[in-house]
Amino acid sequence: MAKTPNYYIVEADVLPEIFRKVVQARYLLDTGEAETVNQAVQLAGISRSAFYKYKDAVRPFQDMLHGRIVTFQIMLKDEPGILSHVLNLFADSGANILTINQGLPINGRAVVTVNAETSGLRESLQDLLARLDGADGVLRSEILAG
Repeated sequence: MAKTPNYYIVEADVLPEIFRKVVQARYLLDTGEAETVNQAVQLAGISRSAFYKYKDAVRPFQDMLHGRIVTFQIMLKDEPGILSHVLNLFADSGANILTINQGLPINGRAVVTVNAETSGLRESLQDLLARLDGADGVLRSEILAG
């Protein structure tokens, strides 16, 4: 019977340096800053064997969220231009909006549900939520699923 893996969220500063360097090497490969594993491990300062030993076992938490469809719920003031501004925040972050559903405004507020594919994010989901929450006309934003 196959063993079910256990996962932990751990602050990077408490991890052994080798894990952080494996993540760095993977990043170099993913961004194209290194073209080969040899080049990536040299730049990260680790051996190929260490890279291959841990490459599938450690990755940044943000990577676990990328490549997924995330459902956001945002409560907006019912004023012209606010939805447009919110959609521009998504575009600026690199999220790919798949669907938008806006309910009818009630008492000067409207709930908008946005489904977005997040593999192209240039910031964390937490940063995007913070920017949404700080935007003029946004009363509340949250992730419903993803």
